[in-house]
Amino acid sequence: MASLTSRWWALGALVLSALVIGMDATVLNVALPTLAADLHASTGDLQWIVDAYLIPFAALMLPAGALGDRFGRRRLLLAGLAAFGIASVFATYAGGTGALIAARALMGAGGAVIMPLSTSILPVVFPPAERGRAIAVWTAAMALGLPLGPVVGGYLLDHFWWGSVFLVNIPMIVVAAVAVAAFIPESRDPTAPRTDVPGALLSVTGLAALVYGVIEAPARGWSDPRVLGALGAGAVLLAVFVRVEARTRQPMTDLGLFRSRVFVWGAAGATFVSLGMSGVLFVVPQHLQAVLGHDALGTGVRVIPMVAGLMAGGLAGERLTARLGLRVVMPAGLVVLAAGFFLGSGTTVSGGASSAYGFVAAWLAVLGAGVGLAMVPAMDGVLATLPEERSGSGSATLQTVRQVGGALGVAGLGSMLSAAYASDLPDGAPEAASDSITAAAVLAARAGDAALLSAAREAFVHGMDLVLLVCGATSVLAAVLVAVFLPGSTARRGKTAESGHELTPAR
Repeated sequence: MASLTSRWWALGALVLSALVIGMDATVLNVALPTLAADLHASTGDLQWIVDAYLIPFAALMLPAGALGDRFGRRRLLLAGLAAFGIASVFATYAGGTGALIAARALMGAGGAVIMPLSTSILPVVFPPAERGRAIAVWTAAMALGLPLGPVVGGYLLDHFWWGSVFLVNIPMIVVAAVAVAAFIPESRDPTAPRTDVPGALLSVTGLAALVYGVIEAPARGWSDPRVLGALGAGAVLLAVFVRVEARTRQPMTDLGLFRSRVFVWGAAGATFVSLGMSGVLFVVPQHLQAVLGHDALGTGVRVIPMVAGLMAGGLAGERLTARLGLRVVMPAGLVVLAAGFFLGSGTTVSGGASSAYGFVAAWLAVLGAGVGLAMVPAMDGVLATLPEERSGSGSATLQTVRQVGGALGVAGLGSMLSAAYASDLPDGAPEAASDSITAAAVLAARAGDAALLSAAREAFVHGMDLVLLVCGATSVLAAVLVAVFLPGSTARRGKTAESGHELTPAR
C-alpha cells in the first residue's frame, strides 16, 4: 500500500482523469450550434459527432478492464489518457465533420479505458478505511465535470473558436498522465488469462449495437426497424457472450461475481442512481435555458448545488456505512434521491415559489445528497467484493452496467418528455415547435409570438414534472429492492457477503 501522501496525490491524478471525462460528456452540447454553422454540419452530422463518442465508450469498457488486469492497470490507464489527449488534438484542429467524428470515436475509446481503470485502481491504492472517502471524491469529480462542461464550453465559445472546447482537455490530460506515472503503483493479476478474443468481440459488438439502438430510439421511434434490429442484435450477441463466457475456461468477464448479492444489488442500485442522474441532467439544463432564460454559462453554474449536495451526501454516506451498514445507508440514499425528484416534480412555470430558481436549487441539492448517499456506499460495497487482482474487469463490469443504464435512462425518459411535451402543446401550434422547447423558443422569437412561447414552456414543465415523478417512483422501487435483497452485512475484500466464500487467489 502506498504512503499517505502518495495515495492522495494518486487520487488527484484519478480525479483529474474523471473530471476530464465528466466535462467531455456535456461540453459538446453547447458547441453543437457553433459546429453546425462553422463546419456546415447537418443534423445527422451533429448526431454522429455525439454518438461517435458514446458508442465506443460503452462498448470497450469490458475488454479494457480485462486488459488492465492482465497487462497492468497503470500502463493501460496511461495509454487511455494518451489516446484521449491525441484525439483531443485531432478534434481541436479538425477541418470537417468526418475528421471530427473520427476524433470523437478515438476520444470515446480513450474514455472507455480511463473510466474503469481509474476506479479499479482505487481499491489497490486505498485501504478499506479510506476507500469510501476516495470514492466520494472521485464520484464528485465526475459529477462536477458535468455542469462544468457547459460553464467552460460557454465561456470558451464566447471568447475563442469552437476547437477550444477540445483544446482545454490537453493540459489536464498531461498533468493527469504525469501524476499517474509518478504516484500510482503498477498492479495486475499475475494469474490473468490470455485475451479472450471471442468474448471481447461479442461484448464489443453486442454493447455497440444495444447502445446504438438506445441512442436512436428517441429520434426514430422505438418501433423503427433500425432501432428494433439494433436492440435485437445487441440482446442476441450479449446472450451469446454470456453463454460463451460461462463455457470458456479462461473468460474475459468473471461471471462468478454475479453470484455475490452485494455485487449484484450494489451494481443495480448504482445503475438506478445513474439512470436518475442522467434523466435530471437531460431535463434540468433545458428547463434552466428555455424556461428560465439562462445562457449556457449560467446554466452550468446553477447546476452546481447538485454537486455540493453530492459531496455532502458522499462524505456522510462513508461515515454512516461504517456505523449502520450498506443495507441501511444505500436504501436511505435512494429515498433521499426520491424526495429530491418528488420535490422537483412540483415545479411550475410561473406564479409561485416553485417556479423560481431558489426552489430548483433546493431540490437539486436534495437530489445530489441522495446520489452521494446511495452511490458512494454502493460503489464502495461493490469494489469491496472484488479481489484486488480482478479489480479491473470487475470495475469495468460495474461501469458498463451503469453506462448502459444511463443511456437507457436518457432514451426512455427523453421519449417520455417528448411525448408529454408534444401532446400538451395547443392545437394549431407550428409543427416544428413540437420538436423541442428550444425549437419553439426560436420560432416564437422570430414570429414575436409570446403565446406560443408561454404554451411551450408550460408543456415542457409538465413533461419535466412527469419525468421527475417517474424517476422518484423508480428510486423508491430501487430502495425497496435493495433493502430486501442486499445482505445484512458485507464481507471483507475477496469474500462474498452471503457465504464468506473466498474469491481472492492465495498470495
